[in-house]
Amino acid sequence: MTTTQTIAPALRIPAVNRPVAVLGSVIAAVAVNLVVWLIGEAAGGSFEVVDKGVTTYVGGAGVVISSAVPLLIGMTVAALLSYRWVGVLRVAQVVGSVLAVATIGLTVAATFDTVSTIALSVMHLVLVPAIIVGLEALRRGLTA
Repeated sequence: MTTTQTIAPALRIPAVNRPVAVLGSVIAAVAVNLVVWLIGEAAGGSFEVVDKGVTTYVGGAGVVISSAVPLLIGMTVAALLSYRWVGVLRVAQVVGSVLAVATIGLTVAATFDTVSTIALSVMHLVLVPAIIVGLEALRRGLTA
């Protein structure tokens, strides 16, 4: 009897340097989050929240800033610390991912409509693979 075994190809993450890892992750996350925002807009999301009588709209610029700034800061800190300790990249993958998921609670607690809440929550989740893949590519670049 003959058996065949199919093995799915593994995700190939390239080895890159610090600037490519950080900026590439930020650009990819921002691009995907803008697509998610556009889908939310097309699905009827208002992306408006009323807090203490003040209505705030989360537009494309808000998506870019809210996606790019925390990711850029966190990954830059991890990249700089990796000069001393490469193991910080593994820690940063976990901490960054947990923070991205945990901050969904802030979105859910706000008074966005359902479509906006779902889209904004998905945007938080988009950061997780950007963090993990970006820092893994950086780690491979340092250990190659």
